[in-house]
Amino acid sequence: LSESGVPQLVQLMIWDYAADIDVEGKVQLIEKYRRCGFSKVWFASAFKGATGVNQSLTLIGHHLRNHLEWLQVASRSPADVLEGIALTGWQRYDHFSVLCELLPVAIPSLAVCLQALENGGYSERVKENVKKLLGMSNLEIDTFMR
Repeated sequence: LSESGVPQLVQLMIWDYAADIDVEGKVQLIEKYRRCGFSKVWFASAFKGATGVNQSLTLIGHHLRNHLEWLQVASRSPADVLEGIALTGWQRYDHFSVLCELLPVAIPSLAVCLQALENGGYSERVKENVKKLLGMSNLEIDTFMR
């Protein structure tokens, strides 16, 4: 890779939607890419659509934990390596699958994930801020909201 010149032409994106990503493995992967000449990487997470092919409601806690794990990867990586994070919201698993988790049911998840990233973590204050921003009286993280 180093000799190909590719690291000067592209930036890599590392995708992982799991609630328990291998933080240490991701940090080591970033270091390997840096040794090959890639100066910047992007992370890709998901705020919806990555937990089941026929999922209709969004489990916010799964996506929140994914973002908190990415924050750990970022904090353990060199300060100048992270170019950004792409919050994906998949509408279907492939072109032959039914639609899953339509955007309206996932707005609370998107808000929680964005606020967690903005604030460097999740707390009662973040939860209250999301509830206020969305005009919600209740926000469930670890159960399916309707």
